[in-house]
Parts: sequence; C-alpha cells; structure tokens
Amino acid sequence: MFETSKKNKFESGIIIGIFILVITLIVYYICNALRLGTMSIVIALIFSIGSAWASYYYSDKIVLSLNKARPATKEENQELVNILDALMITSGLPARPRLYVVEDAQPNAFATGRNPENAVICVTTGLLEKLDYYELEGVIAHEMSHIKNYDIRLSCVVSVMVGFIVMLSDLFSRALFWGGVKDNDSDSKANGILMLVGLVFLILAPIFGSLMQLALSRKREFLADSTAVEFTRNPDGLISALEKLENDPNELETANSATANMYIINPFKKNGKKRTTNIWSTHPSTADRIEALRNLKY
Repeated sequence: MFETSKKNKFESGIIIGIFILVITLIVYYICNALRLGTMSIVIALIFSIGSAWASYYYSDKIVLSLNKARPATKEENQELVNILDALMITSGLPARPRLYVVEDAQPNAFATGRNPENAVICVTTGLLEKLDYYELEGVIAHEMSHIKNYDIRLSCVVSVMVGFIVMLSDLFSRALFWGGVKDNDSDSKANGILMLVGLVFLILAPIFGSLMQLALSRKREFLADSTAVEFTRNPDGLISALEKLENDPNELETANSATANMYIINPFKKNGKKRTTNIWSTHPSTADRIEALRNLKY
C-alpha cells in the first residue's frame, strides 16, 4: 500500500507538469493569434501555473460544487457517521474525512481531496436509502481505501485539469472559428513551431482529456475493493452493494464526463442499463470486481 501511495504521488506530479505544458502551449497559441507579441509567453506561463495551483488546492471544492453536494449532518445521517467513525479505527487514516451528500436517487459514492488530511467522502441519498448497514460499510470502506492510497489526489487533479483543458479548448475554438486567426508578423521559426504545437494541442485537447482519464488504471478499483475488505473483514457487504449499484435503474442527474471516473461505479446509463465496459471505460466491469471479491473469500 505504501508503494501505491508513493506511485500515485509521483503520477500526480507528472500530470500537473503535463497540464502546465499543455495549457501554456494552448494559451501561447491563442495570444499569438490575437497578436499580443512578446507578452504571449509571459501570459501563457502565468495563466497555466495559476490554473494548475488553483486546480490542485481547490479541486475538492470544484468537484463538490459540480456535483451539488451538501455537508452531511449527524442528525440526518447518524448511520453514515457511525460507520465512518468505526472504520477510522481499522483504516489507520491520519484524519477523519468530511462527509457530503448529493440529493440523487441513484446509489453511488466518491471520494475526493488532495490528501488524507483534506479528504471528502460523498454519497448520494439513493445510496443511504437503498443499502443496508453492511453494504454501506463496504462502500465507505472502498472510498476510504482510495483516500489511504492517495488515489483521490490523482483522480481529483485529473478530473479538474482535464475538464479545464477541454473547456478552454472548446471556448477558444469557437472564438477563433467566429473571429478568425490573425496572421503573425514574426519570422521566427521557433515561434512558428510553438504556434503549430499549440494549435495541435488546441484541436486534440478533448482526445487528450480522455486519454488522461484512462491513465487512472482500472487496477485502482480492484485495489480499493480488496483494501476495503481488509478494513471490514466482510467481502459479502461490498459484493451485495456492488450488485445493487449495478442493477439500479436510476440516472445520476449530476453525472458528467469530467468526474465520472471518481465514482465507485460508472454513473452513466444507457436505456436504463450501465454502459458496457470497453477500452475507453474508466471502470472495470462490476462482474469482474465481484468475482475478484469472491476469490478473496477462499
């Protein structure tokens, strides 16, 4: 588990570096297209570093806002609070995660935050209503596993940054399409190369976003499932929970492609069924996860 945490911290640093590079090139291209001259690179660097800093330190608030989450209360969510308090003993987390609730009929959950000291576990009202004590315990243990393994930092940073890149690409693609790209008078070959690279990143940003999310290996879900069983000593609870989540017909109203990878199970539906797992899926199939959990029992 220590090696997994160390690897996730390293990968988070790499992704932040890639994010700064991509944003710098995109903004540099846009500034040159607007003929801002030598200030283009300065503006691009300030913008990319500033957005990376904000994405890292405020990623949890951004994700909670996107999902319209509200803080859980002890009065309304006593069982949830009790489960979390009990699991704090077996999980060994250094700090108690904050609890949030999303008003939605689909049973689902996710964890977010840049580290265990600033972690959040968010569940839907559908999860609280449809799962029994041991099923809910399995789901909360799964999310606490993501926190302990530092999966939350990686997934949260990727979700916010990828969403930002795609939004920036879409915004300026529309602006440049309607406004046109002005010719740049600079004869510098280096400047021309940077402009070309920036244009390529601007066009390919949506694809890049999907690939970055796929960098979150599906193995993380299997690892979180097995770690959750270590916390609860009860694989049946998580197995039953996954079965209920998979078979629930409700749509998740707040689901979006930027944060879908953070949920315990794929929140998107198609004709009342979960979308089938393919090469572009951020989650392994629920059947494979259940089979892996059953194998832990023997």
